[in-house]
Amino acid sequence: MQEPFTFQGAKKIVFGQGSIRTLPEEIHALSAKRALIVMDQGLAALGMAQRVTPLLEAQGLAWTLFDEVTPEPAPELADAGAEAARKEGCDVVLGIGGGSSLDVAKAAAMLVKNGGKAQDYIGLDTVSRPGLPTVMVPTTAGTGSEVTFTAVFTMRNDKKKGGINSRFLYPDVALLDPDLTLTLPPEPTATTGTDALTHAIEAFTSLQANALSDLAARESIRLIGTALEKAVHQGKDTKPRRDMLLASLLGGMALAGAGVGACHALAYPLGAFFDIPHGLANAVLLPYIMEFNLAHASEKYAQIALLMREDLPGASGAGSGEAAVKRIRELTRKIGIPQRLSELNIPEDSLKDMAAMAMTVARPLANNPRKVSLADAVEIYRKAL
Repeated sequence: MQEPFTFQGAKKIVFGQGSIRTLPEEIHALSAKRALIVMDQGLAALGMAQRVTPLLEAQGLAWTLFDEVTPEPAPELADAGAEAARKEGCDVVLGIGGGSSLDVAKAAAMLVKNGGKAQDYIGLDTVSRPGLPTVMVPTTAGTGSEVTFTAVFTMRNDKKKGGINSRFLYPDVALLDPDLTLTLPPEPTATTGTDALTHAIEAFTSLQANALSDLAARESIRLIGTALEKAVHQGKDTKPRRDMLLASLLGGMALAGAGVGACHALAYPLGAFFDIPHGLANAVLLPYIMEFNLAHASEKYAQIALLMREDLPGASGAGSGEAAVKRIRELTRKIGIPQRLSELNIPEDSLKDMAAMAMTVARPLANNPRKVSLADAVEIYRKAL
């Protein structure tokens, strides 16, 4: 476990059913008067803006809607969002939706005060000053972006993915209302939920893990072990939805404190090369990465198996670690996650190029409990194919 360590995060977290009604209060507390509302096209079509804007108007707050976000967003979307905020005189950015919308919102808020283009800031600690204040409202239980310092973008022309990573991207307010997740269909519930599980498992086994990140990761894993399958198959049940949103929040806190590992590094090329959604890429690869890491993380994998309610003969040892991998496979199968990359139509002749790109995702690979070589990456993809 890493010592000494630092732990940062969102300045304020508001969690609970019906908490969306406190949104105007949180915006007023930031001394803001006009919000740029960032969301994706699908969420806007479902009427989410109409659910939120009356709350703002009733408290004298103005708003501008930017609903151009697409899955696996390009950095140009953040540029456009920032321009909309400048043009309309917005003084706070409100991100509503899944990870793509929250990432675009965080980056757009940063650009208003820092200038330039989003792609200029891809990397670590490239942002020099705070942006506009931000309020993040997730409608999926998966990315944890409402409490992280990262905004991830896909550069399709270059077949690359990369993130802006800066302490200035931590949101001012993370507002989590489980009621907003009740209408999420089974498939995205499954993929975003497994994304949250990946965050918790990789943070828990990271070489940068610390006492606080472990606390968050353990509880996230425990909650997902009991709630994810129910959330997928019984989506109107408020308790599993509440538990999954809390687990996603805790997973985001864990990854912000300890980082992620090889699963994320190998998932990025699937998005960059083939537009596979990030959560789905993580979900398919997770058991194969765990198998690769098994001998180097067996004790923590044993804890994971127990946290996920696996019936084990003992609390530690290789057998228990193997049980964790088995439990993940069983869970993903039950919630409809593809078990192989071939089910995503990934061609075998792309594996070497994807592995080469994965090796450039340096920070997650450095966190991984087992060192990953180029040959290892190719072999993991091959086994997953």
